[in-house]
Amino acid sequence: MNAVLYVVTVLIWGSTWLAIKGQLGDVHPTVSVAYRFALAAVILLAWARLRGLPLRYPLRVHGQFVLMGGLMFSTNFVCFYFAEQHLTTGLVSIIFAMSLLVNMVFARLFFRRTITPKMLVGGAIGLLGIVTVFWPEFQNFGLSSGSGQGIVLSALGTLVFCLGNVVSGKTQAAGIPVVQGTGFAMAYGALLTAPFALVFGGGAAFDPSLKYTGSLVYLAVFGSVVGFGAYLTLLGRIGGERAAYAMVLFPIVALLLSTVFESFHWTVRDLMGVALILIGNAVMLTNPALVRKLLGRPAEEPEPAARTQAPADR
Repeated sequence: MNAVLYVVTVLIWGSTWLAIKGQLGDVHPTVSVAYRFALAAVILLAWARLRGLPLRYPLRVHGQFVLMGGLMFSTNFVCFYFAEQHLTTGLVSIIFAMSLLVNMVFARLFFRRTITPKMLVGGAIGLLGIVTVFWPEFQNFGLSSGSGQGIVLSALGTLVFCLGNVVSGKTQAAGIPVVQGTGFAMAYGALLTAPFALVFGGGAAFDPSLKYTGSLVYLAVFGSVVGFGAYLTLLGRIGGERAAYAMVLFPIVALLLSTVFESFHWTVRDLMGVALILIGNAVMLTNPALVRKLLGRPAEEPEPAARTQAPADR
């Protein structure tokens, strides 16, 4: 079951970047984001209702839901939708993969968690990988260029998403269940996006084409409900450090899909950069005991009592 949950998380999160591309067209990105999370919120809260889960919370808690929704299910996705107008989906997912490093920094700032040397080394390797992939864009960087705007928007979306993780962590620490908290946060995210959709969302209010409606349903049902559900279930079964490896692998799925559907052409520089990003994230997440085992070093000696065996047991 753990393997199934892991594969589902990687495949769904790796494919949502391409599905976002199907949302770009006559419908403004802010409108599409509002549709996506309104539909996802209805599904989650209806499911909670059917299961008889509590849905009444004080205004103070709803204030946390509003903040979480504005960060995780509104602002950041608007940034990503606009970013994909300038960059391929695989490149956007690469920048988002560095949320692992940002999350660790925020964990230190907001939760007083220790930043270990391996986190610093892994983060440095990952940043070097991003610079390697985007080196031509960095050489000619400018906000007036499409690629420059895409990089800034992707980085901003990643930063805002990680701030949302901080709010989510504090909400869960207060005893708010994930299902209800996520459902309300998605609902508020859609509500917060709606005014901007009305003001800036000129053009079509909806696209009835199979491409648009199909990608919208996929993003709402699978990307938002099933994807988060699989990841959070995995989180509870095997722990956050091991479950976080999904964020290392899903950019590879996104890049492979981008190669097939967006004619993304690999270069030696791209391969080197992606390899560095994977190595950097793996360094940040790897258990030291596993490293010792891979290097062939003996594990710590057990206590004498633990080594003692009765003759009948030998």
